[in-house]
Amino acid sequence: MGKIILDNLINKVEDMPILPDRISKIISLTEDPDSTIKDLEKEILMDQSLTSEILKLANSTYYGYARSISTVSEATVLLGSQAIKSLVLASAVSQFLIKELPDGYGLEKYALWNQSQSCAIISRFIAKKLKYPKAEEAYISGLLRDIGKTILNYYVAKEYGTIINKVEKEGKTFIEAEEETLGFNHGEIGAKVAQKWNFPLALVESILYHHSPELSETDPKLVSIVHIADSITMMLGVGLGNDGLSYNFSEFALKTLNLDGEAIEKIIYEATDYLNDRDSFNIVVS
Repeated sequence: MGKIILDNLINKVEDMPILPDRISKIISLTEDPDSTIKDLEKEILMDQSLTSEILKLANSTYYGYARSISTVSEATVLLGSQAIKSLVLASAVSQFLIKELPDGYGLEKYALWNQSQSCAIISRFIAKKLKYPKAEEAYISGLLRDIGKTILNYYVAKEYGTIINKVEKEGKTFIEAEEETLGFNHGEIGAKVAQKWNFPLALVESILYHHSPELSETDPKLVSIVHIADSITMMLGVGLGNDGLSYNFSEFALKTLNLDGEAIEKIIYEATDYLNDRDSFNIVVS
């Protein structure tokens, strides 16, 4: 049964819409060292909603700039191209993450979005705290780590009783129960989506292995950051659904990031305050 389901899921991934051309173009420009601020501004101004969000973020208390930012070019200089990429991508994927997932994961509308944004923000926070050089990549990885749930939800529902039984009576984590029951997990499906969107291998692995960072090869530190952020998000009860059961910190991740119990407690405390600063949320959907 697992193989049949996996074939169906792969077909669903193939049917998922690709990122809009403009979004792909903006992301490409942020990664092109030869692109200019004017190149980015030209593409961004074609999207009224995106333009509004960028200006809103640039003028937020989170950045605390001394004067009002009124143009996209000024905002881009202030925020930086990688922050622009994070915001653009968040805008693009929000349509998938705001959906209600009641069948298997027990998530109300916006719950997965709020959870994903929280994980993204905590990932960025940890990256900056540990001086990991790609803080915005950590943000994107945290944002997308559970996108596979949007496809897997229906199949989790069909096998929900078996999965929960493994969690409650056998002491399995939800992802272990997914794998034993279905033959795969939501990280594997999410990685397929990321591959379809032509994301870098490090980002694909951060989605694929965010529950098992010890399997990562390209950038174990990035995957470990997302793993820790994901666990903290669940511990804080943000958008908690049926799978918010029995998640633990990986010893590999703690060792990779050189974190002990005291350091983790401090991160949890600081991350809570960080989340309470709503301006640190790059984009809000309504």
